[in-house]
Amino acid sequence: MCGIFGYIGKNENAAKLVLEGLKTLEYRGYDSWGIAVVNEKNNKKEVSIKKKAGKIGNASVNELPQSSIALGHTRWATHGGVTDLNAHPHLDCTKNIAVIHNGIVENYLEIKVNLRENHKYISETDTEVIVHLIEDYLKQFPFREAVFKTFKKLLGRNAIIVLSANDKSLIVAKNGSPIVLGLGISENYIASDAAALIPYTKKIIFLEDEQLAKITKNGIKIYSLLSGKEVKPKISILDWKPEETRKGPFKHFLLKEIMEQGDSIKQAVSQNTDDINKLSKLIKESYGSFFVGCGTAGHACRAAGYIFSIIAKRHINFCVGSEFSYFEDFLTDKSLLIAVSQSGETADILEAVGAARRHKSKIVSLVNMTGSSLSRVSDLVIPLRVGPEKSVLSTKAFTGKLALFYLIAYTLIGKYQEGKNQVLLTGDALTLLLSDNKFIENIKMITDKIYQMQDIYIIGRGINYPIALEAAHKIKEASYIHAEGFAGGEPKHCEISLISEGIPCIVFVPNDETKSAIISNTMELKSRGAMIIGISPTKESVFDEWIKVPDAGITSSIIEVVPAQLLAYFLALRRGNDPDKPRNLAKSVTVK
Repeated sequence: MCGIFGYIGKNENAAKLVLEGLKTLEYRGYDSWGIAVVNEKNNKKEVSIKKKAGKIGNASVNELPQSSIALGHTRWATHGGVTDLNAHPHLDCTKNIAVIHNGIVENYLEIKVNLRENHKYISETDTEVIVHLIEDYLKQFPFREAVFKTFKKLLGRNAIIVLSANDKSLIVAKNGSPIVLGLGISENYIASDAAALIPYTKKIIFLEDEQLAKITKNGIKIYSLLSGKEVKPKISILDWKPEETRKGPFKHFLLKEIMEQGDSIKQAVSQNTDDINKLSKLIKESYGSFFVGCGTAGHACRAAGYIFSIIAKRHINFCVGSEFSYFEDFLTDKSLLIAVSQSGETADILEAVGAARRHKSKIVSLVNMTGSSLSRVSDLVIPLRVGPEKSVLSTKAFTGKLALFYLIAYTLIGKYQEGKNQVLLTGDALTLLLSDNKFIENIKMITDKIYQMQDIYIIGRGINYPIALEAAHKIKEASYIHAEGFAGGEPKHCEISLISEGIPCIVFVPNDETKSAIISNTMELKSRGAMIIGISPTKESVFDEWIKVPDAGITSSIIEVVPAQLLAYFLALRRGNDPDKPRNLAKSVTVK
């Protein structure tokens, strides 16, 4: 959730470099920011900081001194309100040590009580106990050992970077929260997300849990937090291109990523055939396959249940990540967990994987960030291959997951190439649709009619039920309008009581076996005064507004969700919201 960026090397304007690094991490969601550098003026070494509540915007760090060592942080508040004092970095009493932190120190109150007499606290955060604990240990131990002993006392999923004015190094320790190290020439980098390092280096190290790294401009040494011994790191190579992380001609990343989906779903099915066949075999041989995802990934997993049923006549189980541990008693060593995540760092998904590991179940991950925590604990990794996703709202990762599920389902019945060809044709149809100005203008026109509404309801049957859930999810995230998705036959049991004159109701009407039933459900809403917005290949008399989409056959759900994504984007603009950085949300949820 929080963004972390650090630098040590030959660039004397490290503060500005770190500020630019933090800007690349803004999509993770945050409410305050800060930067620390070592100030060596007048032969007096100390740490200088600048930190502020709110967004970075056009802020500068010109007032910070020249330095070749800096660290920075974007905070998503957990302990303590959104204030300048609660923003990171935090300093010790001597102002010689600075700490930034991602995670939650579950035992911070106990540590704080033990340290209270000797230290002055100026924030409400759990993080501040870390820097004061290091301060105490430095009275007896060298810098690295002081950080080592401090981190061993922290309970919970945490990652920290520590800067000392008296030691020309940065020290990083991790257990749960992601940290990536970037290798340069006479300079090195630290980030909470590999995408932030793309402009600077392609050579990276994913720090493992229970590891500590000491970083100087000339090298990186990694130690086990369990044994204390130095370990040899695995160096990975990033294959993303710097231009993939830029907006290009688009005003927002959200629009860019929506418009890329014709190509990104094709990339999603450009897989290693052997890996897809391995996954197919694992599903066939398992006694219980469980799909687990959170948020948008959860909706994709729910859709997978329909895809596997229709195409492969195969039953799968679905559970949202945060609830999975309550069902772990179903697991055995013959079970298969398929964990689905864009970032591969979602805490609830990693907890679900931990539950499966306890029962010796097989783990497969469908993940966009290869090298992430999820991919490193999996028996088999299937990369999404949709490219970097920078908007907090997930769009191309969602359709990429659907595309992969179709491919896997076809592979289960021995029709891998047919499934791939079907998705490739769908990608062509989607590219054509997104290049149609009339299609875009129609969605803008509908936006103008509904942007002031307080409620929007969305219905779909079959696979379009999870598509309705995802459509509502996007509208809520971007516009802050209350939106709910339902299975088409369900509102008559309750929610139809909420329908009043003019309430927008979006309905998915594909040319499949659900068509006649969903039209009947739509009539039930319209007769109560609802304004019906149909997403369909054909115009139906029940529609008040029609968003025309091509009929892509069995993979139509991939296309049908896209108008809802665009509607969410234009609603955000019309209501004055930032589509890339919705309030209170984070791209990668690394806390439970």
